[in-house]
Amino acid sequence: MTPRPLGDWSRLLGLTVLWGSAFLLTKVAVSALDPDLVVAGRLLVACLLLVPLAMWRWRNHGAEESWGARLWVFLLLIAVFGNALPFSLIAWGQQHIDSALAGILMAIMPLATLGLSHYLVPGEQLTPYRIAGFLLGFTGVVVLMGPDALGEAANGEGSLLPMLAVLGGALCYAISAILARLRPASDALPSAAATTLMASALMLPLVLGLGDPDPPAQATGASVAAVLALGAFSTAWASILYFQLIKSAGPAFVSQLNYLIPLWAVAAGMLFLGERPEPEALYALVLILGGILLVQLERWRIIRRGRR
Repeated sequence: MTPRPLGDWSRLLGLTVLWGSAFLLTKVAVSALDPDLVVAGRLLVACLLLVPLAMWRWRNHGAEESWGARLWVFLLLIAVFGNALPFSLIAWGQQHIDSALAGILMAIMPLATLGLSHYLVPGEQLTPYRIAGFLLGFTGVVVLMGPDALGEAANGEGSLLPMLAVLGGALCYAISAILARLRPASDALPSAAATTLMASALMLPLVLGLGDPDPPAQATGASVAAVLALGAFSTAWASILYFQLIKSAGPAFVSQLNYLIPLWAVAAGMLFLGERPEPEALYALVLILGGILLVQLERWRIIRRGRR
């Protein structure tokens, strides 16, 4: 196996920290601010950074591909399913559950992508490895939610709905991943800026419709700092790092994020917020990561055969 350059490993570690810390930062932000305001602020900060960079690149290098109506439709759908909707669902859910638990629930995203790809992406049919991985990951979700959560939901309390909201965010990310794969070719930075800008526009009516006439009045220094960090680091900088890593190392190397991000999210919640996940949550994490590993084993076998 060819050793990876230090830059690839640095970007992989950077993305792990940036995306894994998003759950911690979101938890801090929604403790004082409305979830829709947190999402809108996050997207606005990212826009202020990404749009000028994209305009500069476009002015100096031009567009590598033509931007037709079909591409704009895909970018709009990615703005919905990759930004506005999942950010909102996860932020709402994290009002009621720990950041570590949200990180574990999000680990199901690559397995959800597999299931959807079977129907939507040519050549991505389910195989025995993928089915086994999906079932193992689904078992982890069942263990995580458990009969207690169902019983609490029946009594009108508990964390079932917040957990379902975060799972909904994971499903949105899976849809976005498929849309990104099927979209017409386009330069990465302008595409990221365009989707972020459209997602910000989608969030504007929700923010203007908030019942509190002056929602920022309840903001704390920590919550404002968390929103700024979410926009600058977990959204804008992470997008740039992601596209750089995809280009230099390829999707197989980047897929290691599926293991690292949930682990970092759990560690960050325990270290900085004093969270203590229940044993069932850790068991579920092992099952979900085991499911991802099964799928990865098949990919490694295919790569090995190709080298022979």
